[in-house]
Amino acid sequence: MLKKASNLLLVTLSGLILAASWFMPFTLLVFVGFAPLFLMAKNIHETHEKKRGLKIWALSYLAFFIWNIIDTWWVYKASFGGAVLAIVCNALLMSGVFLIWYRVERKIYGTLKFWLLIPLWLAFEYGHMQWDLTWPWLTVGNCFANTTFMVQWYEFTGISGGTLWVLLVNILLAKIASKDYKQTKAYLKPALLISVPIAISLLLLSVRSFDRVKSINTTIIQPNIDPYNTKFSTEFNQQLNTLHQQLLQLKLNRNTQLVVLPETFISDNVLENTYQTSEEIANLKALIKIHFPQAAIVTGASSYREFTSGEKIPETARKYDNAEVYYDMYNTAIYFDTLGNTTFYHKSKLVPGVERMPFPGVFKYFEKYAIDMGGTTGSLGTQEERTVFNDELLGVKLAPAVCYESIYSDFMADYVRAGADLICVITNDGWWDDTPGHRQHLSYAKLRAIETRKQVVRSANTGISCFIDEFGNISQPLPYWEFGVINQDVQINSSRTLFVRFGDIISYASVFLTALLLLYSQYLRFRNSQKLVNS
Repeated sequence: MLKKASNLLLVTLSGLILAASWFMPFTLLVFVGFAPLFLMAKNIHETHEKKRGLKIWALSYLAFFIWNIIDTWWVYKASFGGAVLAIVCNALLMSGVFLIWYRVERKIYGTLKFWLLIPLWLAFEYGHMQWDLTWPWLTVGNCFANTTFMVQWYEFTGISGGTLWVLLVNILLAKIASKDYKQTKAYLKPALLISVPIAISLLLLSVRSFDRVKSINTTIIQPNIDPYNTKFSTEFNQQLNTLHQQLLQLKLNRNTQLVVLPETFISDNVLENTYQTSEEIANLKALIKIHFPQAAIVTGASSYREFTSGEKIPETARKYDNAEVYYDMYNTAIYFDTLGNTTFYHKSKLVPGVERMPFPGVFKYFEKYAIDMGGTTGSLGTQEERTVFNDELLGVKLAPAVCYESIYSDFMADYVRAGADLICVITNDGWWDDTPGHRQHLSYAKLRAIETRKQVVRSANTGISCFIDEFGNISQPLPYWEFGVINQDVQINSSRTLFVRFGDIISYASVFLTALLLLYSQYLRFRNSQKLVNS
């Protein structure tokens, strides 16, 4: 009974510690967040009882549930059902990895090998970024988003390096605790493992430089339109008129070269086939020209495209009620350059259950039950390749990241591999009210700046809009739920980080090693069953 209570205390402690590490000033706690889970697994393993794997899974689920509910409870502000699914399912997946770890290590070694969790967990985090049920918000490496001075080396590894770092320290501490070490020197290894990467990061902060080739005077607009009661229920031209009146009250930089507006700023659906005749686009461009006569424009829009006869119809396409014409809806970023060219990018990392019904080819019928967050509901269309907005006159290539996309590490690096030298994050974080959600979302953009060493301009409908430099430092943040305009010279550099050049090598290697471990464990299972048959 005492042992059971001890295990319950360990997993509760683990969940609370992991949750706390997402908030300042408790980040360093993450280095002991997993250790109680390892100790719990060791306790149960040594009992030699039946169904040990099931017990380890159930207890680890409790830890991950506590972590998820404390750090992502705010999702309920947008959808209670969505929050329940996100929290329950994400904890289920995390505990599933713990169960697989226990099963695999028993088949291969027969005794607990804590290190085997490392490739399995990293492979899980990478896979969680790829599939339709993606929700990588609590990727372990993200916990350093508010302490970027510790992880400047993300330019070499990406956030998977942070996950690896955390797991290694936790494993060392768990091994020390399980052997009941008394010597002070036993803690030297984990102390060095924590301090050396931080020292490297501080060194990078002091010596790292960039070959800056030009600057682009950029203006970010935060319209502050209520997404629940105004944005999708008021005519777009009326919203434009309100913005015009607000801009008239400000002293603006008329030499601005780039204006950035938030996600779905053009709330009326734009037909891409005939965008040249769109009244909404014409009125937006006219308004911007009044206040910023030399500026190119990045903005978000709800758009759709009709498919002509002979074109391949994607699985997310819909059909008009009274016609045999198919069309697809998009959450779109649009670029209007100063030469009159227009480029579209369709958001491709979509929010499950809101913008995309998972596995739409299988569950298309259930699209009508998608959560209504304003604008278009049901599965939206995507595109396979990233689109970089290339402005030949400005001499700059822009990476348009629409909202949720900015939390994806390797995905954002793809833009820079395609030539982007400036990241534009356009988002609408008003769905979550003034909760940790929008602040966490902002902090993750700092990690993208470090991984790519590209500056970030962030326009949020209701906050927080800001500029972020290559080190992850924020400047001119606009308060949440306030209208505002900020202007700054954004620096363009020609640097290419190792993470951009070679990708997420740690995750790739972990996926490969995990596949080998799973195959080898199944081989051992088959071999042992054959021995039983032959005997």
